[in-house]
Amino acid sequence: MSIGQEVGSWRELGRHTSTAAVLAGGVLVGAITIYVAASLLPTAVQDIGGRSLYAWTMTAFLVAQVVATMLVGQTLSRFGGKASYLLGFAVFAAGSVLCAASPSMPILLVGRGTQGLGAGLLTGLGFALIHSALPPRLWSRGSALISAMFGVGNFAGPALGGFSAQFGSWRSAFAILAVVAGILAIFVPRALPTGERPEQSPPVPAVPLALIVGAAGAVSVAGILSDVLAMAGFLALGLVLVCAFLVTENRAATSVLPGSVYRRGSRLRWIYLTIMVLASGVAVETFLPFFGQRLGGLPPAAAGFFAAALSMGWSVSQLVSASSRKTRRLVVAGPACLAAGFALLGLLQTEQPSLPVVLAWLPVLFLGGTGIGIAMPHLSVAAMTSAPDGEGGQAAAAIATILTMSTAFGAAVAGLLVNFGGTSVVTSARWLLFGFATISALGLFTARRAV
Repeated sequence: MSIGQEVGSWRELGRHTSTAAVLAGGVLVGAITIYVAASLLPTAVQDIGGRSLYAWTMTAFLVAQVVATMLVGQTLSRFGGKASYLLGFAVFAAGSVLCAASPSMPILLVGRGTQGLGAGLLTGLGFALIHSALPPRLWSRGSALISAMFGVGNFAGPALGGFSAQFGSWRSAFAILAVVAGILAIFVPRALPTGERPEQSPPVPAVPLALIVGAAGAVSVAGILSDVLAMAGFLALGLVLVCAFLVTENRAATSVLPGSVYRRGSRLRWIYLTIMVLASGVAVETFLPFFGQRLGGLPPAAAGFFAAALSMGWSVSQLVSASSRKTRRLVVAGPACLAAGFALLGLLQTEQPSLPVVLAWLPVLFLGGTGIGIAMPHLSVAAMTSAPDGEGGQAAAAIATILTMSTAFGAAVAGLLVNFGGTSVVTSARWLLFGFATISALGLFTARRAV
């Protein structure tokens, strides 16, 4: 497995500025959109109502994003890279405009779903075209840059939503995202190379697609239920559908994930599982603004910045670690740092914490985010280089599918853990943080198998 291959310099990547900007920009707008709603929805609900549908704003976005990332191969085959990117930006902008103009919560849900379709397509294209738009020496740098956009977006999303909500103009956040998408689309024609369209169009994986969307939906429903038996039933349904997805994938002539994932002795499966563990931890950020306001007594904008400390650690460490040759150590250290960060933060959760305790959340969250950043770029490159000949492009595109699926399931599990806390905010915070510390610790096992 080529987990430590030769790495080009950032200066060399600078010669591909337009390409890198479009690939990274598409991922960035989608990453911002995942969490921008967490900070502004309380204000939006006061304006348009629909409190009972609050939790579905995230579910609608994430499920649509999973669908779109699984259809990236078909979109590329039919339209090519340039047209596919223009389509992705157009769909995302349309969804953002619909959200900005929503008169009611059901319309907002439609807008969030449309945003998710565009964001999923842009995210999938970003990873898929690294393989063809950049030389192999720059895959690590390109993967680090694009993956860092998730961290930057998760920082900018709560901040944008928090400021918009605090100044009473939640609709402006969605309008800004539509404008940014339009600006990025202008650069697409000259930024991407020609000839990136695959020779054959793979069939749409309808059955695996339906199974994984059903699984994400089932776990999401479980996360918002209060009845224990009903919650357990939907969780069991989600697990059954995930198992059915894996069985169907293994037997299908055309699969979403590379066929080598299902072969005996495959290391690619452990690479994907480690990516999944790390990426799912980002779902904790969905609830950090809430805990910051309710426990820390922070205003919405400040709570958004606190929540983004995890993503800041991810972004900074990712750009630095991309140059390291100690890739195996970093891959194993990633889940350990993330688990330690969540466990320490869980220990700091108390009723009416003092200001020094609240301020201590920042370095602890930064530590957790560092765990994601030091491992993710090397895992991305390992996925591309570990696939057999002919599967490199599919392995690259599958990274986006893994990331979006992890985020969707992570958000559902986060909602479930928070519900376990009942009416106590402190108990909910501890369930969430200790639960994800346990999940992150499982990454130590998968990371060792990956390297």
